[in-house]
Amino acid sequence: MLNDKRIRIIVGHYGSGKTEFAVNYAAKLAEQGKRVALADLDVVNPYFRSREKADELEKLGVKVIGSSLKGNSVDVPSISAEIYWPLQDEEVEAILDVGGDPVGARTLGRYYNFFKEGKYDMFFVVNAYRPETQTLENVEKYIREIESASRAKVTGLINNTHMLKSTTKEDVLFGQKLVEEVSDALNIPIKYVSALEHVAKELPQNIKGEIFPIKLFMREDWML
Repeated sequence: MLNDKRIRIIVGHYGSGKTEFAVNYAAKLAEQGKRVALADLDVVNPYFRSREKADELEKLGVKVIGSSLKGNSVDVPSISAEIYWPLQDEEVEAILDVGGDPVGARTLGRYYNFFKEGKYDMFFVVNAYRPETQTLENVEKYIREIESASRAKVTGLINNTHMLKSTTKEDVLFGQKLVEEVSDALNIPIKYVSALEHVAKELPQNIKGEIFPIKLFMREDWML
């Protein structure tokens, strides 16, 4: 499981759940005994950023790299120079949580020299319930714009279609139809089908993509 390239870039439209996926992915790698660094490069969305869970994640063995200005209330596009460490250190599993649109992806472009073909994976997270990514044409548009802004290629798709805590198996399968359509049209493989743990147990084992059970790190218990 999680036998992807050492550098993993997680992108997707706002509301896709890319940060939730990135945090869960990092935690699973740490459970496997890996040295893991999660770099929060999201300078677009002021809410639900992985850096907000730094203390919890570091207890699990995940090093979190965020703003160069300390404090969760600080909301400026300032990325710590510490990000160069996981990009350069071959012994570290690097996960980059990138802003959810082409504007956010431009931040990634400054590090493109590290993204050699065959040396990284860039996963595009799809939530088929988001208005901006409900059709093949719109998903393709966002993928192409993010690739252009970041100067990196999407190498895999993630179906993360959800309705937060109300997500059902039917929701995930609804999204799977769109993700399979995108995969066939763009010749990009489906890497993971992400779902809450109790929903993941209900998914058919022959579904395209590896079933990836997640927990909600980014939403407090009182949130819907």
